[in-house]
Amino acid sequence: MSILTVKNLTHGFGDRAIFNDVSFRLLKGEHVGLIGANGEGKSTFMNIITGQLEPDAGKVEWAKKVRVGYLDQHSVLQRGMTIRDALKTAFKYLTDLEAEMNGMYERMGEVSPEELERLLEEVGTIQDTLTNNDFYVIDAKVEEIARGLGLDDIGLDRDVNDLSGGQRTKVLLAKLLLEKPDILLLDEPTNYLDEQHIEWLKRYLQDYENAFILVSHDIPFLNSVINLIYHMENQELNRYVGDYDNFVQLHEAKKAQLESAYKRQQQEIAELKDFVQRNKARVATRNMAMSRQKKLDSMEVIELAKEKPKPQFRFKDARTSGKLIFETRDLVIGYNEPLSRAVSLRMERGQKIALVGANGIGKTTLLRSILGEIPALGGSVERGDHLFIGYFEQEDKGKTDETCIDSVWREFPGMSQFEVRAALAKCGLTTKHIESKITVLSGGEKAKVRLCKLINRETNVLVLDEPTNHLDVDAKDELKRALQEYKGSVLLISHEPEFYRDVATEVWNCEQWTTKVF
Repeated sequence: MSILTVKNLTHGFGDRAIFNDVSFRLLKGEHVGLIGANGEGKSTFMNIITGQLEPDAGKVEWAKKVRVGYLDQHSVLQRGMTIRDALKTAFKYLTDLEAEMNGMYERMGEVSPEELERLLEEVGTIQDTLTNNDFYVIDAKVEEIARGLGLDDIGLDRDVNDLSGGQRTKVLLAKLLLEKPDILLLDEPTNYLDEQHIEWLKRYLQDYENAFILVSHDIPFLNSVINLIYHMENQELNRYVGDYDNFVQLHEAKKAQLESAYKRQQQEIAELKDFVQRNKARVATRNMAMSRQKKLDSMEVIELAKEKPKPQFRFKDARTSGKLIFETRDLVIGYNEPLSRAVSLRMERGQKIALVGANGIGKTTLLRSILGEIPALGGSVERGDHLFIGYFEQEDKGKTDETCIDSVWREFPGMSQFEVRAALAKCGLTTKHIESKITVLSGGEKAKVRLCKLINRETNVLVLDEPTNHLDVDAKDELKRALQEYKGSVLLISHEPEFYRDVATEVWNCEQWTTKVF
């Protein structure tokens, strides 16, 4: 049974086409991975099928009474609620059903036998729905999902206003899972989740009996939970059965076949044109030339898709730093209350250190304390000499109402316009991206603009807070290579072992000194 049908979808922003006459069908129980490079339109597609964006052309048809749950990159929580309250809103539709059922019970004493029979049938249906959707064990389900995603570590009675970006994402995801919709729409759900909770979500989705569409650049995670791939590229949407690894094999084979057919056709076209040119003026061969020309005119010419620019990251080196990068003595981090016990750490020149551990334990707070952006609650931080630090923050706090080129030019006024454009192009952005306002870019494209600023600044220490969030596979691989080549020191927060294990010379588990209980 088809839950969702998309027919002949066309959409774009200004003169930048995103989709051209694409179609899509989702069947009950299918687990779909929606993949493609940054900016190909994955989040736009999600916004269109959920009705948040109107397509330029085409139809989106949902089956009747289908409940849809959507976790996007920009979801928000209602202010003033506790985590527990926010999670319980997942059951609002069941509370409404219970109220409707109670109203039917009240009417039963006043209706005809025929009407009573109908009401009893409806009440039975509602009762089954309430039972099947865990209505009578709401508190237990809330505790179970909260525990699985680590929200019980934060405290279910904590105000949602006090949460970090990663913690808010967890609450929204937990609420969505509690709703048990007929179809889950998940846009990069592993961003801001730590390894332990990614593993829990993996098991949950593997056992999920309903359908879901998953956008993710975390390939091991994607491979473990999906059975279908829809690939977005060059305004097209193509379906592949199997996991991501299977898609790669099929896609490469398909690409090779197309390139081979293109070469054969180009050879044939060249020979036909040459024959026509040599024979069209001669009476004896004019008819043959006209025949060849007709064949040329009616030929459906194979076109190869334009190669997307692949990012090329190379960090600029500043002068060599002193031996000491930083040293903490009995450092206690936090805001209103301590997030760590007193901890003494030392980092020296040339080290590349990955900070790992659950969300909410203070990894970002530790970075900001070391950099001097926030005061310590206790102890001290000594930073070394001749440090030229490049800092990639987890959340973008820059202006979004200016174009990419203006944003980079403002920070590097000594560059020419040509140099700014070339720098952005090296990060994998096209001319249309470069001239677009940052606010209309995808999460991955915005990250590439920020990386462009970072790699064009001379540094000898890189401090990176979840740099791979939103980046596509090519950009992640290139960033990994650039960090491996970087001659300076690196302090990195990451929840992706496949990324940081190939970069880090040491891994520090922040759970060893947190005040949080696990």
